Amino acid sequence: MFTGLVEEKGDVLHVEQGVNGRRLVIGCSLILSDVQVDHSIAVNGVCLTVVEHTESSFTVDVIEETLRKTTIGQLEVGSPVNLERAMQLGARLGGHIVLGHVDTTGVVDEISAINLDWNVWITFPAEYRRYLIPVGSICLNGVSLTVAELEPTRFKVSIIPHTLHVTTIGELAVGDRVNLEFDVLAKYAESASLYSVSKPAGM
Repeated sequence: MFTGLVEEKGDVLHVEQGVNGRRLVIGCSLILSDVQVDHSIAVNGVCLTVVEHTESSFTVDVIEETLRKTTIGQLEVGSPVNLERAMQLGARLGGHIVLGHVDTTGVVDEISAINLDWNVWITFPAEYRRYLIPVGSICLNGVSLTVAELEPTRFKVSIIPHTLHVTTIGELAVGDRVNLEFDVLAKYAESASLYSVSKPAGM
C-alpha cells in the first residue's frame, strides 16, 4: 500500500527483455536506505517487487500482464521514474490510499500554465468515469493528485511547483500515456452497492 507521495525520482539504468517480460534496473539513492529483496516499490505508480539491489540501484521483474496494462513497457535506459516505498503503519497518510495496481492508462490531452499552477488535462476510457468526482483523488504515474475539473472522458489536475520539481509530472508532453489508478474506496463502494444482499424481513 502506498500514499501517492513520491519520495524520489530515479532513472532507468538497464532494460533486459526476457521471454515472459522485462527486467529493469533503476538507479536511485534515498529509497535504498532500508531496501530489501521482496520489498514493494511503486515505480510510476506500479507496485513492483525488488529482486536484487546494490548501494545505488534496485532490480525488478515486470511480467507481460503489467507491461500490457501500464506504461512500464515504454521505459528505456535514461527514462525518469517516480519512486515510492510501501507505507509504514503509523505513518501519516499525506496523499490517499494507493495500491499500486494500475487500472488503465490515460493520455495527456492539454497542458497550460496559469500563474504558478501547471494544469494538465488527461483523457481516459469512459467506463472509469464512475470512479471520479470533482475534488476527488486520482493517482497519476504514482502521484496522488486532486481532480480539479471533470468531463465525461477527461479530467484536469493542477500541479504546484513543488510537485513539478520532485516528480516526473513536469516532463509530461501532450500525447504521453500515463498510468491511472482510481480511488479504491470508490471501487469498494461500487462493489458494495452492486452485490449487497437484502436481509430477510424481521432480521
